[in-house]
Amino acid sequence: MSSHAQQEAAMALNMRLQENSRIQHTKTIAIYLTNDGELDTTPFIHWCWQQGKTVCLPRIHPFNPHHLLFLKYQAHSKMLPNQYGIPEPQLNCLNVVPLKDIDIIFTPLVAFDSDGARLGMGGGFYDRTLSQWFQSFKEDEDTSLWPIGLAHDCQLVEKIPTEHWDVPIPEIYTPSKHYQFI
Repeated sequence: MSSHAQQEAAMALNMRLQENSRIQHTKTIAIYLTNDGELDTTPFIHWCWQQGKTVCLPRIHPFNPHHLLFLKYQAHSKMLPNQYGIPEPQLNCLNVVPLKDIDIIFTPLVAFDSDGARLGMGGGFYDRTLSQWFQSFKEDEDTSLWPIGLAHDCQLVEKIPTEHWDVPIPEIYTPSKHYQFI
């Protein structure tokens, strides 16, 4: 995809996200920085800052390397590449935001299907992070956390093979469509 097409897709996605009432009324959002052809989240991050929302970025947990921590992200946050070369906030305990304090967590994905199954990059980071949410959701418990996937339109596939540990995503946004599965 050309850089111009990437910019247009990012702006279209940004506009779609801004129209969502759940997003409009939320205070704390966890999102990722764009990597390896993913939709550019920068316009949406800037909009969140303009709206006074707390923006958090994931970083690989230093003591539990298959899990994520979320840290407050601001324009001046110091970023360091992780083991995969993905920029993440420098660890500062004062900036850690507990999962229970996050309202929406945006997840990247490689592909998704019409049932809400998502294929990530293969590390299982988001599945582990969202497993407690999913268990609470299945048991009809009140949970303030809400996951939303972000994808290019072309990432919709016919069927994603799933395992018992995979966490389905209740909503996915693309530049042209909003999918709701739950």
